Amino acid sequence: MAHAGVEKNLLVVSAWVGDMVMSHTLVQLLAQQAPDARLHVLAPPATAPLASRMREIEQTFVLPVDHGELGLGRRWRLGRQLGRQAYNAAYVLPNTWKSALTPWFAGIPRRVGWHGEFRVGLLNDRRRLQPHSYPLMIERFMALADPGGALPPEPYPLPRLQADADNAAALVQRLGLAAGHQAVTAMCPGAEFGAAKKWPARHYAALARQLLDAGERVWLLGSPRDQADCDEISRLAPGVDNLAGKTSLLEALDLLSLCRRAVANDSGLMHIACALGVPTVGIFGSTSPHFTPPLGPGAQVAELELGCRPCFQRQCPLGHLDCLQKLEPARVAARLEL
Repeated sequence: MAHAGVEKNLLVVSAWVGDMVMSHTLVQLLAQQAPDARLHVLAPPATAPLASRMREIEQTFVLPVDHGELGLGRRWRLGRQLGRQAYNAAYVLPNTWKSALTPWFAGIPRRVGWHGEFRVGLLNDRRRLQPHSYPLMIERFMALADPGGALPPEPYPLPRLQADADNAAALVQRLGLAAGHQAVTAMCPGAEFGAAKKWPARHYAALARQLLDAGERVWLLGSPRDQADCDEISRLAPGVDNLAGKTSLLEALDLLSLCRRAVANDSGLMHIACALGVPTVGIFGSTSPHFTPPLGPGAQVAELELGCRPCFQRQCPLGHLDCLQKLEPARVAARLEL
C-alpha cells in the first residue's frame, strides 16, 4: 500500500522499445512535478527491463501478455493486484483499448490518456489529440503531465538511460570484444517495424569497411530477428563483430554505452544509443524525424527528400524502397566525418 500522504502513480507503456525510451521524457516531468511521489511502470515483457535503467522508477510490473494478444483474464488479475497499490493516477501512453483495461480493472481513480480507440469510460481524463499541436511523439507523452495539455518550455528534457559499467566490462570479456584503444562504432541494422525502415545490408557493409580501414572496430547489435541482415553485413565486411542475437536488450544497452558513436535505423536501439549520450546517426526511410527524431547530444539524421516519404508503411507501397536504396553510404559517412 502507499505510504500515507505520499502520491503514487502508474505509467502504462508500449511494447515498442523506442516508445518506451521516449516515455522517459514524461517520467522526468512527473518526477519534477512531485519529487516525493512514487512512480511505477506497467510494461510488456519486451520493454519492461528498460524501466530498471530509469532512476526515477521505483518498481516495474510486467504485463504477462504477448504483443498483439488480448489476454483479458490476465489483465483482470493483474488489475486486481495493482488495485492494492492504491495509486493516485495512471498515465496510459499506448492508444489502444486494451492498454487502458488494467488501470480500469485496478480502480485507479484518475486514468489519463489520449482518446484512442473505444476508450470512453476506461479513461476518465481523456484528451482529444490535435496532431498539429504536438508534432513530436515526446510532446504527446509530455502533454499528459499537465491537466491542460501544456508542454514544458524548450529545450525539452531528453530521455536518459543508465548503463551498468561492470556488466559492460564483463560482456566485453565474455564476447571477446576487448578493443584496447580502438574506437568502436555500433551499427544497428534492424527495425521491428518492418522493411521500410531498414537501410540495405550492402550499404551498412560499405560503411563498415570504411570504418575498419580507418582502424576502428564495428559492432553489429540486434535481436535474433536481425541475424540474417547482420550475417550479410559480416560476409560483405569481414572483421566486424557480429553480436546479433547474442545479447539481451539490457546487454546491448550496456555495450552501446562503450561506443564512440552509433549508426542505426529508426529503431529502439537508435533511441537507446541517444539516451546513453552516444552520438548517433539515425537513418530514416518510411518514417519521419519530425515525429520520432534521434534525441541526444550529437544526434544527426540521414534521409532523402522524396515525394513519396514519409509514408509510415511497414513495406514500401511502391515496391522500390528508393528512400533507403538510394541513400548512399557516402551520405552517412559524411555525417560521421569520415
